[in-house]
Amino acid sequence: MCRGEGRRLARESALTKIMMKSTSTSSAAGQRLESVLRGMNQVAVAVSGGVDSLTLGVFAHRLLGDRSVMFHAVSPAVPPEATRRTGELAEREGWELKVLDAGEFESSDYMRNPVNRCFYCKASLYGSIHRQTSAQIVSGTNLDDLGEYRPGLMAAKDHGVRHPFVEAEIDKNGVRALARELQLGDLAELPASPCLSSRVETGIGIDPTMLGCIHDIEQMLVAELAPRTVRCRVRASGLVVELDETTLAALGAGQRVVLAARIRDRFLREGFERSVDFAPYRVGSAFLHLKP
Repeated sequence: MCRGEGRRLARESALTKIMMKSTSTSSAAGQRLESVLRGMNQVAVAVSGGVDSLTLGVFAHRLLGDRSVMFHAVSPAVPPEATRRTGELAEREGWELKVLDAGEFESSDYMRNPVNRCFYCKASLYGSIHRQTSAQIVSGTNLDDLGEYRPGLMAAKDHGVRHPFVEAEIDKNGVRALARELQLGDLAELPASPCLSSRVETGIGIDPTMLGCIHDIEQMLVAELAPRTVRCRVRASGLVVELDETTLAALGAGQRVVLAARIRDRFLREGFERSVDFAPYRVGSAFLHLKP
């Protein structure tokens, strides 16, 4: 046997082992999800790098094999660790992964940051995927997402995107349970982390350089404070660093002063002069419900 043929058989053997894992799902939620996905001929999974879409990607690929393809968009709004996480999982699972620039930063509607900014982001994403495949586009949206303000769901509807977790009646806790069942390790406990543009208050224009500052500050705080949740919000009134209540309560007055100075200096180096304050974390607090 030639060396190349040996490598090919080794890859096929590894892929077979991955595919065999898919049949080990015994939960009712997993069986419902399997039924939903088996009803689709081919799927294109929009993978953001979060627990929902990555879990869906793993499940879909183990079930459907080469009838599934993953799409991951990169832009200044996507944290680099999300792209890295997606690439590592793709290599481990044997995915066909296509990385693209969805082009939302070329949309003036997106850049002016209206309250329905997510509509323009998702419209760009799904439009870009549609141009590359005829497969059924699926997202990691779960039942809990339907109870929140999600203008991106309208863009999904416009592009015929389906939401297998919703169809299988799986909520966020169900997604995490499924990730554990699939033996995805720490991914099952991955905190929610929406795009960096979600940190910018409605009406303040999206600036790629500012998003870089936001990311740097959040990574610094993760490294130094190990918070359960952190968001660096850009508001008209200044910068607000939101932390989970436990981490915020443990932050002494002197530590706040030192951190605030470092945060202010990081933004100032890029020409953004802002005051800095600290507050408890609130979901979606940068959204002001104004007319689009």
